[in-house]
Amino acid sequence: MKRPQLIVVFTAIVLVLLLTLFGRTAHKPVHSDDDGHDHSTQPNNGQSMISEISFDTLLAISKQSLTPDLLNKLNTLEKDTNNKSNNINKIEAIHQLAHFWKDDGRAYIPYAWYTAEGARLENSEKNLTFAGHLFLDAVRQEQDAIIKRWMALQSKDLFERALKINPNNDSAKVSMGAAYIFGGISEAPMEGIAKVKEVTDKDSTNVYAQITLATASMMSGQIDKAATRLHTVLVVQPKNLQALLMLGDVAERQGNKEEAIKWYSQSLPLITRDDIKAELEKRIKELKK
Repeated sequence: MKRPQLIVVFTAIVLVLLLTLFGRTAHKPVHSDDDGHDHSTQPNNGQSMISEISFDTLLAISKQSLTPDLLNKLNTLEKDTNNKSNNINKIEAIHQLAHFWKDDGRAYIPYAWYTAEGARLENSEKNLTFAGHLFLDAVRQEQDAIIKRWMALQSKDLFERALKINPNNDSAKVSMGAAYIFGGISEAPMEGIAKVKEVTDKDSTNVYAQITLATASMMSGQIDKAATRLHTVLVVQPKNLQALLMLGDVAERQGNKEEAIKWYSQSLPLITRDDIKAELEKRIKELKK
């Protein structure tokens, strides 16, 4: 591994495991103007944020990998869901669709979508934030710019709904800002940064907000700013694995091998996966040459 972006490996570890479970989820979509309904455009800031792809298109793509038996099972579940008029029964049916795509269909996007649809109907702060993170966690790994933006819009909508229920949910504020930063859903890049800074201005010890801003700084090449925020994180959480690895990456970008070795070495005892630990040990050895 040549100069691996180790922090990306670690921050994406949960998603990687999910994608391994679900199998291949990235497809080259066929885009058209009449793909069907799209729930992604519900901003409350007056902007018209229109996604270039709909869930119907993504669902049709996911269905292509199903066997005839699974497709029949799915058709039954879909009909059952459409026939539900009672809200509680409809939520239960939607959850069954989510479980189908998680366990049988093994496709991440429809699993996340139906989980989100259930959360929207339930209007539960906890479930809305959970669903929002399903999309947000996938945004930074998605290579297709159109799908990435669609996921970010879903995430933004879910966190906005959670904030309507609890305007003091700082984690949801940071997550919504992250959707802007990493999803490319605004022509004003600072819009997402401003949302996260609202939290750090109020509480400089908010680890999630500081790491989000540090990541954004590294993306824009502002390495010194990233380092400052990461040191703030370590004051609060001296064994924060993500911050330690990011500082190692910062040191590498600055050409400071000894500093990188120091931060990576401090990370090693905190890593539980043998394969990841082996990669980091390999990187440390390369830096010592």
